[in-house]
Amino acid sequence: MSLEFNKAAAAVLTAGITFMVAGLVGKFLVSPPHQYEAAIATGAPPPAATPATPAAPALEPVGPLLAAANVDSGRQLAQRLCASCHNFAKGGPNGVGPNLWGVVGGPHAHAQGFNYSPANRALADKPWDYEALNAFIANPREAMPGTRMAFAGLRNLQQRADVIAFLRSLDDNPKPLP
Repeated sequence: MSLEFNKAAAAVLTAGITFMVAGLVGKFLVSPPHQYEAAIATGAPPPAATPATPAAPALEPVGPLLAAANVDSGRQLAQRLCASCHNFAKGGPNGVGPNLWGVVGGPHAHAQGFNYSPANRALADKPWDYEALNAFIANPREAMPGTRMAFAGLRNLQQRADVIAFLRSLDDNPKPLP
């Protein structure tokens, strides 16, 4: 065998090993798409499974926490989360949302001159009691389907109690605690 033949054989083997190693590294770095087996229906279809609708967890009552709720913490939360749409001043103007002075214990749709959603106007004869506020602040769209309020809700019960305590303070004669 000649030296030229050895060079050519070494080049072919080196190229083959290089391509093989590159393929292994490529498979390691990028996994190939999963191959699904074709399903062929035979016989009667299996009975459809009924989806289990999880029951919505009951909302914890806010009443027991209101006595120890922190009005200042509620004020800070309300300023951060609510003040872009609501006004808290007595006699203050409505904004994107209604003025919230006197909301606790007052009727739904309490602010004069505000264009409430039909869902809120339908509840105009019902008062904003502590539990109604708790449910609405937790999840406005679930508590009042059809509301225009874009707020997603406040999940933390203690924070809701603090905000409700602050809203309770926005009245000349705050409503008694439950």
